[in-house]
Amino acid sequence: MPRRLVAAAVLIAAVVVLSVRARAQNVARQPGAVYDFDKKGEKPAPAPKRDLTGVWEPAAGPSGGVQANGAAAMPSDGKPEHELPFTPLGRETFKAHKPTFGVTQVPSALTNDPMPGCNPQGFPRVVLHNLRTSRIIQTPENVVMLYEFNKKWRVIWTDGRQLPKSSEEPTWGEPDPPESRWWGYSVGKWVDDYTFVADSNGFDDRTWLDNAGRPHSDVLHVIEQYRRTDRDHMEMTITIDDPKMYTKPWEAVKLRLRLQSPSFDIREMECAPIETEEYNKEFADPAAGVDSGK
Repeated sequence: MPRRLVAAAVLIAAVVVLSVRARAQNVARQPGAVYDFDKKGEKPAPAPKRDLTGVWEPAAGPSGGVQANGAAAMPSDGKPEHELPFTPLGRETFKAHKPTFGVTQVPSALTNDPMPGCNPQGFPRVVLHNLRTSRIIQTPENVVMLYEFNKKWRVIWTDGRQLPKSSEEPTWGEPDPPESRWWGYSVGKWVDDYTFVADSNGFDDRTWLDNAGRPHSDVLHVIEQYRRTDRDHMEMTITIDDPKMYTKPWEAVKLRLRLQSPSFDIREMECAPIETEEYNKEFADPAAGVDSGK
């Protein structure tokens, strides 16, 4: 196989996360990273106050952030305890989605997932799909999140501003609500010296929540919590609140992150349309019988 197509296959595998097991075998660790299994028996120093700054990596290893079958805390595996509290609209929308993972999966050539075509995966999918290395930059006005996967970034404002009003709230005598965004609008604050909480809304409902095709609407509200447990660790929790799609809020992921060296070099992981096209032609379409007319 030409080297270029091999590269394309590897990239698309990373984008759609074809196999958690394969990723764990082929990429045992990010080059230069340190994980909890490297530091057995350690006693980390106390956490600094009101500080998220640094390079963070899933503490259990690279596969710890890969959530191929959907949000890690509620995977799409058919188990009753992982059944989401869908509204009728939410269930109908979920059934209309054709993901390549989870209980409703289809061959990749038949998916209607917007992301393999290199459309923005948006937030919170960037966290509920393939969370790799991330860098957090803290300023007096905001917290900036830089993600390795597809080299994306977002801003959480900490200057006291409020979230914009949702599209369904009355605007009589007020400016029209802002346009929806792939990454939404985010504001955050410290609730104590070691816990930072962010709220986000204003999302474009063309994105999916995760790899398993869980839907969201234009009134999606995402709650993030980052809690420093010691100098080297932070717990990240993501909660989904969308009354159009779900009857109650639900916790999507709770992940332990580990602080890395400030000089850590974050790898490049881009979605390239030209390589997606080659991958589909060489692998996805034949696997789904597209070339044979099936």
